[in-house]
Amino acid sequence: MSERSLSVIDAMTAGEYLAREIATLAGRLAQMLSDTPVSSEDAVRGGIEFLRTIAQSAGDRAALSERVAAGVNERRQPLERLVSAYSLAPAEIDLILLAGMADEHEGFASLFRTLHPRGEPRPTAGLAAQLMCSTARERLALRGLLATGAAVRAGALVMTDDAPFFERSLLLADSLWPALAGVDAWPVGVRRLSAIDSPAILNDWLTTRRAMHARSMLQRGTPALLLVVADDSTTAVHRAAALANDAGVSTVAVSYAPGTPHATIEQAIPLHAVARGAIPIVRLAPPNDSAIVEPPSFANAPGPVILCARDGTTSVRGARPVFTLRAERLSVRARTQLWGDVLPELGSDAARLGAYYSLEPHAVIDVAVDVRDRAALDGRAFDLADVADSVRARADLALAAGIRVVHPTACWERLILPPDRRRQLSEALDRLVHQARVLDDWGFLAGRPGARGVRLLFAGPPGTGKTLAAEVLAHTLRVDLLVVDLARAVSKWIGETEKNLADVFDAAERTQSVLLFDEADALFGKRTEVSDAHDRYANLETAYLLSRLERFDGLAILSTNLRENIDAAFTRRLEFVVDFDEPSVEEREALWRCHLPSAAPVADDVDLRELASLYPIVGGLIRNASVAAGFLASASDAPITRTDLVRAVRREYEKLGRAFPGAPAGTLTS
Repeated sequence: MSERSLSVIDAMTAGEYLAREIATLAGRLAQMLSDTPVSSEDAVRGGIEFLRTIAQSAGDRAALSERVAAGVNERRQPLERLVSAYSLAPAEIDLILLAGMADEHEGFASLFRTLHPRGEPRPTAGLAAQLMCSTARERLALRGLLATGAAVRAGALVMTDDAPFFERSLLLADSLWPALAGVDAWPVGVRRLSAIDSPAILNDWLTTRRAMHARSMLQRGTPALLLVVADDSTTAVHRAAALANDAGVSTVAVSYAPGTPHATIEQAIPLHAVARGAIPIVRLAPPNDSAIVEPPSFANAPGPVILCARDGTTSVRGARPVFTLRAERLSVRARTQLWGDVLPELGSDAARLGAYYSLEPHAVIDVAVDVRDRAALDGRAFDLADVADSVRARADLALAAGIRVVHPTACWERLILPPDRRRQLSEALDRLVHQARVLDDWGFLAGRPGARGVRLLFAGPPGTGKTLAAEVLAHTLRVDLLVVDLARAVSKWIGETEKNLADVFDAAERTQSVLLFDEADALFGKRTEVSDAHDRYANLETAYLLSRLERFDGLAILSTNLRENIDAAFTRRLEFVVDFDEPSVEEREALWRCHLPSAAPVADDVDLRELASLYPIVGGLIRNASVAAGFLASASDAPITRTDLVRAVRREYEKLGRAFPGAPAGTLTS
């Protein structure tokens, strides 16, 4: 993060400042104790001497309230920031200092333990009254400050409630005292986040009308909630930091553990942010995938609070104004520039990386660190494969039920298809590569959701290469293939199928993976007449799929054995329909050559053209027969013969329940 986005506190200066303020208060406390009967006790006398020793280090001190009122802004100390932001009274400053003294030095804690009615190492409200009040009217005012004063409402000052009022202990908010001393300490359950910003790359987003409005809110310090939503909460945090950096305001980004009390979040986070001279950026995360987060209202925060969440997971309530800003995805051209800037070593491939990977700046920077470290360890230059491995490893996603991950290895050489079918697959990839020119420069499909997605239908009999083709596309893109397990995705419970499918699409978008719906007619089938509730909800599921598929910004493949069963509404939304027909004789011969490895020993009597002519079977069966023949040959400790291959083909026919065409002359298959 830039210096502007971090509150830079000189810890030594802040600590010395607090020490001077405490020294002055220690002198007053020593004088007060000297004038009371308890001063004759040995323990108290020792404490008074300690206080006087501390007080001697005070030096000249200008009143804190006067300095704040005078508008001294340069290098304000954390306590001064609190006073200004929450409009604390001079008496509240003394109360905060008194409550923090026990955490400043063990000598103060020892003295307070001696004076406390229950032996606690903390000052009491009664001690504060003796120190600060000389009349009944002043004691009444002190009681009011300790009950409803600005410091109490802000959560900075806390009183225990287990004793009569003036015997209650005075405490500070969790970890506030070290924060006032310049130490980057946070309450239990709250964690500081790091963030980066890339204003050059994000310039298109930062100059949108809504982003400019949010920028103005931050600059004015408007006491409102700014909700930044994105595909994931981490992206939202980085976008919020970039927005604040562009606005010229300091921010501090934090997250909180599930189950952290709302009071801690609502009071402590703004309080600590103010002490650091920053606007808080709070990352919201639902406790589970289906939960909706209802964050605290931050009603007493003195300025803006930025909330960051995954889109669709947050419901904000309360009287404070709310402004929502969507972190739109980067354009292909911006992503290309980003990859070129971060990984100049792969500059010639920047356009391909920008087209294939819809990543945010922080993710690209992480990938760059990965590939450089890996290449340095191996003593070589990195390449696109290293980038793909890093993207896959950093997906960091707990996959939803119904998704099977395939790490594809299939290449184009293994895909035996007619030239026109291969051309269609190449054109589908071209739609990803050339998006910057066609969509951004030329303005096609401007503003249309899902315009950057590519949707294909693979239709044909089983074994004709539909799944293999999906693997080839994913391997070419250097991404994973997510195969939807329809048996687990479809649920009998109302609304559950839509939720599972939403998780499927979200997973594919967040992992930059190719999405494959195998046997898609089970989900994308034709809608029916509504005769009962089951028909109605089945049609609702189909309608949801239509909408979500149209908005999908990745490569989605629908595979079916029965093209006529696919709803026509889906077909209209597809960019490509690729028919996988049963292979011709030439294609079957090529398939036999593909599935018999070069290292496998093949006898001289094997004629692949003969096999291709005699047996009109699909590639999946040719693969099975090839493997089976290999095992038959190995068991005989001999090369693969024509008899082995024909016997293996015959078994494939038997498995399908089809009549075997017969064996070539001179071949034994029994």
